[in-house]
This record gives sequence, C-alpha cells and structure tokens, in this order.
Amino acid sequence: MAPWLTVTGIGEDGFKGLGKNARHALLRASRIFGSQRQLDLLPVCVRGERQLWPSPFSMDALLALRGVPVCVLASGDPMLFGVGASLARQLPVNELLILPAPSSCSLAAARMGWPLQEVITLSVVARPLAALNAQLFSGVRLLVLSNDGRSPAAIAELLRDRGYGPSRLCVLEHLGGDAERRIDGIASDWTDPAIADLNLVAIECIAEPGTPRLSRLAGLPDSAFTHDGQLTKRDVRAITLARLAPTPGELLWDVGAGSGSIGIEWMRAHPSCRALAIEADEGRQQLIEHNRDVLGVPGLQLIRGSAPQALAGLECPDAIFIGGGVTRDGVLDACWAALKPGGRLIANAVTLQSEMTLMAWREQHGGELTRIHIAQAQPLGDFDTWRQALPITLLDVVKPFDA
Repeated sequence: MAPWLTVTGIGEDGFKGLGKNARHALLRASRIFGSQRQLDLLPVCVRGERQLWPSPFSMDALLALRGVPVCVLASGDPMLFGVGASLARQLPVNELLILPAPSSCSLAAARMGWPLQEVITLSVVARPLAALNAQLFSGVRLLVLSNDGRSPAAIAELLRDRGYGPSRLCVLEHLGGDAERRIDGIASDWTDPAIADLNLVAIECIAEPGTPRLSRLAGLPDSAFTHDGQLTKRDVRAITLARLAPTPGELLWDVGAGSGSIGIEWMRAHPSCRALAIEADEGRQQLIEHNRDVLGVPGLQLIRGSAPQALAGLECPDAIFIGGGVTRDGVLDACWAALKPGGRLIANAVTLQSEMTLMAWREQHGGELTRIHIAQAQPLGDFDTWRQALPITLLDVVKPFDA
C-alpha cells in the first residue's frame, strides 16, 4: 500500500516554515488531525477537514480512515516523543510518510550551544516528573520537554530536594516562533515566573557538596533506599545484578521484592529496562513506591500479592530474581514455567531450609550455586575486627531454549 497517512512536523513558524512536500501533503489531505494550536497555524488555503484529537487521546477515528489521504500535525519532529512514534507502532512503515521539522530539542541545543549528542533528552508531557531523578549527575546537561507552564517550577523544586539546587535552568518558550523567549535562573533561587505552556527546560546539573553519588551501575548504597530491614544489601545486590545481566528492553520479575532494590537497579541500568515487583506486604509496597520515585524509575510496576498466585497472567519475563518465598510451594516451578527460553533465574537463600530447597531444585534443573560471604571491619573495644554478615547462597540458572 502506498502511503496514505502523512505525519507532518510543524514548528512555531507555521505553514510558511514547512518544506514543499509537507505543504503539498496538507493541501491534498481530505482530513487533518492535530491539536487546536497546530490547526490554527494552517492558512485558509488548506481546505481539508480539520479534526481535533479526542480527549482522552485516541487514534481510533484516524485509523478508521485507512486508505484515505490524511495528514497528522505534530510538533517539530514527530518521532521525538511525538505522535509519529505511536503511529509507527500501529501501522506498517510503508503506509506512513513522516516529514519532520526541527525538533524543540534541536532548536534548544542550537540556542544553548550544546552538542546534541552530549545531551540527555527527556519528556514530562503526561509523564511522571520523578523520572528526572535517574538522570541527575553533576555536569550532565538535560533538555526536558515540559508538560505545561508549571513544569519549570516543579523541576526546580525537584532539583532542590535532590541536592542539585545550584543547577542552572534556562526555560525556552515558543522555540522557532515570533514569541520565542528565554528565562534563565538557578534552581535554588527560582522565583516561579509566569511561563507559557509551550516550553522546554534546559538544565546544567550541579550538585551541592555532599550530595550522594548514585551511579547507574549496580550496588547503590543501602542508604539510598528506605527500608524496614528487608533489603538485599549492597554487595550482594551488586553480585546478584551482575548475574541477572540486564540488557536494553528486557523485563524482570522481582519476586518477594521487599524494598524493591533489585527491580529498581535493574531499571536504572537502561531507560528501556522494565520490572515488575511482586510484594504482598502492604508496608513494603509503600516503600517500593517511594523508592522507585526517589531513584527515578516511576515506571516500575508493583504487583500486590504473593507468589505463585500473583504471577498468573503476568507478561513472561526475560529474567527473574527471587529474594523471598523460595520455600513457598510452587514458587520456583511457577517462575521457571513463565521464564522465557534463554532467560536467567537468580534466587538468593539465607536460611538452611531455603538453601536446601535451592539445592534440591538444582538437581532437577541444573544451574550454578555460589556461596557469598561478606565481612565488614567493625570496632571491638580499642581494636577492630571482622564482623561476618549472614552467608548468602545464590542459585544462577539459565533456561534452555528447548525447555
């Protein structure tokens, strides 16, 4: 099928800023979808029927016109946090013609003099602001697409709360248009000026002295998590995540999640990593929700319940960590059955009973057992000695592709 749907990026300079192909597509279209602001940028010579996106957003009316010449208006580059990406998931690429304009991020990088390949781009348009927490490192530059005029003040407050008050903020309104404006300030001194809803925030992150270093590598300090003692400790967590080996796009089940530390660090490894935290205790569920936001992975999905019952119907994972409930009937077998071929299952045991369960299960399914001993130097009178933590038995097994 020849392309029937043209997705046209349009900037603040409107129709006059479009290329020839984009203008011709709009003039030929029988129907044009877009926001009110985008549709208002079109001149009267564009005669196609103009249709607002419904609220809540839905593409059903558009997809019902399949085969009819239709245009969709998008802000800037449709494939950068835009409707073009959503349409590309719904339609074969040969039915789409995507004509991008300069994105707001490209324009912002040009205004700031920042090489775009060295900048992290984020969007908080209908997305949790807490996702910024995973990107806060001193010296990092961020370009954040705002949800509305209140976003810059909310971002400044988040920076102050996370120890990044000295960070420099630049709010860029109506990029590429006649009403373009720039507002500069420091997060700690941000005065919340009136700002247009269409804005982008450029941030140069600067940490206050003593702000904790929260690396993207596995093994965050235990103090980074709020917990009730049910926490996979730092060194064991780093070893466990190294065995789990997260790669982009993979899904983890964190079974018996406790404070959610394994699932959270799995998701921090790459923005496309996903995790489900399965936890029955209501108090720990609240800890997981708190920790996931503070550590910048609000997309971690909490499953309220106990394994194996709570596992029914969940998306099959690429990896599974079992931190609690190993001895519960059916947990290991249910996890193994759901795990994708080639997937990794890691289970940690502390008690003799859970260790014996892992050993018996290994005899049937194979895998590698590792005993982890961690000791820390602590005072003993006027001297120091080693204090041994409880040893951990770790089972590491990969599911065969023919299983």
